Amino acid sequence: MPKAGIIYNDVKPIAGRVANELKDKLIAAGWEVCATTGIGGILGYSNPESPVCHTPIEGLTPPGFDAEMKFAIVLGGDGTVLAASRLVAPCGVPILTVNTGHMGFLTEAYVNQLPLVMEQVMAGKYEIEERAMLAVKVLRRGKSVLWEALCLNEMVLHREPLTCMCHFEIAVGHHAPVDIAADGVIVSTPTGSTAYSLSAGGPVVTPGVPVLQLVPICPHSLASRALVFADTETVTISSASTDRLVMVVDGNAGCYVFPEDQVQLGRSQYSARFIRLQSPEFFRILREKLGWGLPHIAKPTSVELP
Repeated sequence: MPKAGIIYNDVKPIAGRVANELKDKLIAAGWEVCATTGIGGILGYSNPESPVCHTPIEGLTPPGFDAEMKFAIVLGGDGTVLAASRLVAPCGVPILTVNTGHMGFLTEAYVNQLPLVMEQVMAGKYEIEERAMLAVKVLRRGKSVLWEALCLNEMVLHREPLTCMCHFEIAVGHHAPVDIAADGVIVSTPTGSTAYSLSAGGPVVTPGVPVLQLVPICPHSLASRALVFADTETVTISSASTDRLVMVVDGNAGCYVFPEDQVQLGRSQYSARFIRLQSPEFFRILREKLGWGLPHIAKPTSVELP
């Protein structure tokens, strides 16, 4: 009996309703179905009383989700997709992302397309696109792991409040450490290059390029600009001041980082595997979602003079 998964945003009624209908249809078609909400992929924010909420990367996979699962349907917006990617990446399950949110930059289909889409997916007529993920760790004095998570978009490190400048000491691979004065720093994957990194002035990177990028937030120097480097390099970041920092991963998980701590990032052994119903076309998504490449000036038309 083939097995499928469903991950949905239980905050949105439409996602819950569609999840129940989809589960019934798959079971009627002879499939074993495991369903869960995306909440397990949201690691939770720390607070001063509990600065670290640590769940091992492999400990997030929901019961029943394993390498035998053919695919998982994700019902929600981009936030649910980010959470779902952390849930299933360790077991390699490909995900079909269905938009029930707003932007849906990471989603492949819409709810009204689901009947036809499911026929295609159940027949195995699709491609799989792999997206690189980051393994993010917080180390105490360079040894014990306090916190870790998978990251599909970006890691952000900043002070509280965000408008306070901080000095970051950053080492990329074997290169000499550098000091950056800024409100914060972003380390982004190619997938995350169209998210916070783009808003902070970083470049758009197509998904297949094996690079990461470091983007200072409001840097205090004209020389501190976005840096693109090979994703084989490991990044280590620490504060050059005595202030407590806040780290946020993919906008929905984080912890406090103290002066004796270091943030270590590198490309993960796990990848997010997205089901594509047709050959991936990144420029089309940029045009449809962000307006990239659209003309901004109306072209004149021929006018007959009186």
